Amino acid sequence: MIESATNMTDKMKATIDMNLFDKIREHEQVVFCNDDATGLKAIIAIHSTKLGPALGGCRMFPYDSVDDALDDVLRLSKGMTYKCAAVDVDFGGGKAVIIGDPNKDKTPELFRAFGQYVDSLNGRFYTGTDMGTTTDDFIHALKETNCIVGVEEEYGGSGDSSVPTAHGVIYSLQATNKTIWGTDHLAGKSYAIQGLGKVGFKVAEHLLQEGADLYVTDINQLAIERLLEKAREVGAGIKVVESNEIYQTNADVFIPCAFGGIINDQTIQQLSVKAVVGSANNQLLNLHHGKMLQDKGILYAPDYIVNSGGLIQVADELYSPNKDRVLKKTKAIYDSLLYVYDHSQAHGITTVEAANIFCEQRINARSIRNSFFSHTNRPKWTIRK
Repeated sequence: MIESATNMTDKMKATIDMNLFDKIREHEQVVFCNDDATGLKAIIAIHSTKLGPALGGCRMFPYDSVDDALDDVLRLSKGMTYKCAAVDVDFGGGKAVIIGDPNKDKTPELFRAFGQYVDSLNGRFYTGTDMGTTTDDFIHALKETNCIVGVEEEYGGSGDSSVPTAHGVIYSLQATNKTIWGTDHLAGKSYAIQGLGKVGFKVAEHLLQEGADLYVTDINQLAIERLLEKAREVGAGIKVVESNEIYQTNADVFIPCAFGGIINDQTIQQLSVKAVVGSANNQLLNLHHGKMLQDKGILYAPDYIVNSGGLIQVADELYSPNKDRVLKKTKAIYDSLLYVYDHSQAHGITTVEAANIFCEQRINARSIRNSFFSHTNRPKWTIRK
């Protein structure tokens, strides 16, 4: 018996639908947002609210397809769950992506429409800036929802999150030096910094003040000139190299503060450093590259722990901004990283595996406790609504 075309189409549609559910099976909720009037096309992914409301930035990017956008938001939101667990904030993982060119497609109305979709989740998701978006964009979204974080101080926010992020990188470097050389002093070692943006420049400044020697690269010549002037002021050693030469330096530690995916088959072959400790997101192109670093004797600091200072600040902002409280919590990155290094060595696993186990154990332990409390009515803290 020949099956009708209608029945075959229905079966194909059902298969596609089930494949979509297979793709999002690790996530609690995925929301597709469409607004013809403003041109908004966005996806909000909530990976987990076991520890509290989902928290994660919103990026804007001209994805080639909806599938690419979905893959990105699913990956990033899962990473936020681990990141929140690693730094012990009472939030889960979420992320949002807006499909569009940030240089051409932004309008105040688009971000107000996005804010309405965020608000419709009734406090399950808090968001703010990420790649392709700015604090100015979210001033418009803030008119439609209170579930926006990382805004400027004059709008009731906590200000520049690159400050605690840079502090977190410094604490991570100290923990790494302690593990390798038995002292957390930063002086007397050399560091290769890839990217002198908001975070990378602050890290470089601190290392220069400590008397460290630097290799640096950045496409922004102005940033390089500013750093060279800082080096002259303190009499520290600094060498500017081309972007493709940063992997080949004789530095003790490589500090990636720009692009993701830069630890791969090609770059690992070039590295002669003792450790990789940086603020860039998703530094490993694939998970097996963590094992390749380990096999080469290079200590890898999982990036979602190293760069979590900014997350600590925006999470803290929801209880009302307090810079001293943020700084105190950021210092805990040092101890968390030491634990991950020790666990990795004791069990013969990569630092990435050790970090993931650490986070999963915390999620499981805290989710049992949190089942007794509403996410928005905790016994000790009141989250801004």
